[in-house]
Amino acid sequence: MPSKSAQMRIDNAVDPEEWVDRYGDYLYGFAVSRLRNETAAEEVVQETFLAGITALHQFAGQGSQRGWLMGILRRKVIDYMRDRSKHQHVKSLDQEYDPTAHLFDENGRWKDGALPVIHSEQMIESDELWQIVKECLSRIPTRQADVFVLSVVEGMDNEKICQQLEISVTSLWTRLHRARLGLAKCVGSKWFVGAGGRKHE
Repeated sequence: MPSKSAQMRIDNAVDPEEWVDRYGDYLYGFAVSRLRNETAAEEVVQETFLAGITALHQFAGQGSQRGWLMGILRRKVIDYMRDRSKHQHVKSLDQEYDPTAHLFDENGRWKDGALPVIHSEQMIESDELWQIVKECLSRIPTRQADVFVLSVVEGMDNEKICQQLEISVTSLWTRLHRARLGLAKCVGSKWFVGAGGRKHE
C-alpha cells in the first residue's frame, strides 16, 4: 500500500491510459534509434508501459513521468540487447562480414583508397551525418552495433556494458573495433567525396 505522499504523486501523474497518446511516439523513437528494429522497438515500449503500470506506486514524482518511463525503457532496451546477443544464432554476421577485410591488407596496413576510422565525436556533429550513421548501424552486425550504441550514443562505460550484455572485455573491444571500422567504411562511402568530385563506393 503506497504512503499518503506517494498516493498524492500517483494522483497527480498522467493516467496510464493516456501514456500511449502522450509518450508513445517519443519512447518508440528512442527505442528504434537504439535497437534499429521497429518490431523490437514496439516490444520494448509495450513492456515499458506494462512495467510502468505495475510499478506506478514507485514513481517518486521528483521528475517528469515521461523521464521516469524513459528510465524503465533504457533498462528494457539493454535487456533486449543482452538477450539478442545471447540467442542470435546467425552464423554470424560477425564471422561472415568482417569490415577489417575491406580496410587492411594481410600485413595489417591500410589498403589503397581505404578510409581512415572516423571518430565518433565527428560523426554526431551533423544531423545529416548522424542520419547516415544510423542507416549504417543497420548494415553492420547487430552485436557490433549494440556495443557501439551503448558506448558512443549512451555513453556507458565499458565495465557496465560488459555486465549488461554479459560479455568479456576482449569481446567488447573486438566488437567495438569492428563496429568503428564497419561504420568508417559505410559512412565514408556515403559522405566523403573523392578528389574526382564523386563519392567513394
